[in-house]
Amino acid sequence: MPANSGEYIVVKAKDNGVNVIGLTRGQDTRFHHTEKLDRGEVLIAQFTDHTSAIKIRGKATVMTKYGIVETDA
Repeated sequence: MPANSGEYIVVKAKDNGVNVIGLTRGQDTRFHHTEKLDRGEVLIAQFTDHTSAIKIRGKATVMTKYGIVETDA
């Protein structure tokens, strides 16, 4: 799969203060972008040449083509 595969995830915050953090590709994994969501807000995020992983902190529903995941924290 190419680095810029165009895959998306949808994050819907269930509480205030949910953090969605983009992590870089390459030898050193680093934070490169952070968004803070309040309850009910939705973020659509894409994996790109720069984003290899997305970390979510807080209570949220995460929707991908693989299914739906509910965070516990």
